[in-house]
Amino acid sequence: MNKAIKNKIKGLFFGQAIGDALGLATEFLTLEQVQEYYPNGINGYEDIIQDKHRVRWPKGNWTDDTDQFICIAESLIENDGDVDINDIAKRFHEWMTNGGMGIGTNTSNVLRMPEYADNPHLAAEIVWGMSRKRSAPNGALMRNAISCLTSVDDLKKTLVNCKDIAKLTHADPRCIDSCKIMAHIVLSELNQDPIGLDALSKLFIQYDERIEPYLIPFHDKIEDWELSNPQDLGYTLKCLSAGLWAYYFGDSFEDGLMAVLLQGGDADTNGAVAGSLLGLKYGYEAIPKRWIDDLNHKDALNDLYERFMNQIELA
Repeated sequence: MNKAIKNKIKGLFFGQAIGDALGLATEFLTLEQVQEYYPNGINGYEDIIQDKHRVRWPKGNWTDDTDQFICIAESLIENDGDVDINDIAKRFHEWMTNGGMGIGTNTSNVLRMPEYADNPHLAAEIVWGMSRKRSAPNGALMRNAISCLTSVDDLKKTLVNCKDIAKLTHADPRCIDSCKIMAHIVLSELNQDPIGLDALSKLFIQYDERIEPYLIPFHDKIEDWELSNPQDLGYTLKCLSAGLWAYYFGDSFEDGLMAVLLQGGDADTNGAVAGSLLGLKYGYEAIPKRWIDDLNHKDALNDLYERFMNQIELA
């Protein structure tokens, strides 16, 4: 695996965590509140306001989005790069029972189902059914970047893996297909043949019919996505759109990520998805050094990346 590809994968790892950690600054804020609390923008983690919600995390910590990303990565490393659904499910459950800071309602409900230990996919289906099959939150997409690396030379296998891992907590086809669309981007980037927005749009027709009208036409102005709109806060397609906008319209890692985060809304999750895709596109070396240096647990994250890369190269 050449140096450029390694730089992209490391960028994905750190972009995920940094987007998540910085996104906490504006999570659940309206656009007006973002402008009030951050009139000069967000330079780093030290700028994060310490209200009742944000004070729960030390400045520079990532949240549940990256915690679950790490659960998947550790399972892949332990299982020689293979996807072991039950092992990942076990790690999700252990993470929740040992604190699970920031866990979403849907994920919490699924992990607490008595069926989860033996049949996590069934537990997710039951919880989805309890919502009358209307619930499609972004909890699978927020951790999905690592799932896209499970078989970097085989798109078909990667799509299956993304589906199986997403279904550990999220059964709605919009959630699953959001993860698959992300996989198309990740693998095309790693194969050094990035898929354009027009070509990607044509893929929407093979997925859930509710995706195409939501993303076509694609807004080229981040403001038009209304990321802080309470009506669809936390919706998987809203999160997907934020990530796609950053990937296709962000002029750099910093500019793309900040444009998304300064819109407020479910900003840590939007940031995790946007950050992972921007890190993939521009590479680790393009991430501002101050954001890497001040990230808590950066050494542990780097160790995770190194161990993961050893498994890929051995596989």
